[in-house]
Amino acid sequence: MAVNAAAVKELREKTGAGMLDCKNALEEANGDLTKASEILREKGLAAAAKKSGRIATEGAVGSYIHGGGRIGVLVEVNCETDFVAKTDQFQALVKDIAMHISATNPRYLRREEVPQGDLEKEREILRNQALNEGKPEKIVDKMVEGRLNKFYEEFCLLEQPFIKDPDKTVAQLLNEKISTIGENITIRRFARFELGEGLEKKVDNFVEEVMAQANLK
Repeated sequence: MAVNAAAVKELREKTGAGMLDCKNALEEANGDLTKASEILREKGLAAAAKKSGRIATEGAVGSYIHGGGRIGVLVEVNCETDFVAKTDQFQALVKDIAMHISATNPRYLRREEVPQGDLEKEREILRNQALNEGKPEKIVDKMVEGRLNKFYEEFCLLEQPFIKDPDKTVAQLLNEKISTIGENITIRRFARFELGEGLEKKVDNFVEEVMAQANLK
């Protein structure tokens, strides 16, 4: 069916896809904007998968400071060309990822990077939890593997729900940007610093503090 220019424009603004892609998707969806968006998303993810194997050596190191200097983040995000690295869209993505890291404090970039020792320790904890809950021995191992996915979602950056849109993971966010920008985009590494982290802090006696403030001591 023929589609009007207004519908193409609306779909383009909604998805960020090219004009011709929007026109073709609307024709395939018989003018249904929602269905056309789904078609573009499916095609975009397929295209992103093809691009994900390409080498990305350009990009930017982004930073984010939170809480008046209490938390700081550095993150390196790579793309294929210096041209894309300098675009507002890419720079905004880098800032969003740095902000996300500040808020969620991931330990690892992806599940494959979790040290075997940490993984075995977590498995042991989850196994003991399941046994203490009275779960049958024969299903405990299967439960542990299922709960490990929750561990990955909590501590692996790429598997965490994106703070600005929890319906998608950080990995899905990257795939969407790959589709719209047209280059492979990867997060290479990150570092998060929190003021006083790892230092032994003075622990005041709360009761004595309250009494002193109330002149009861």
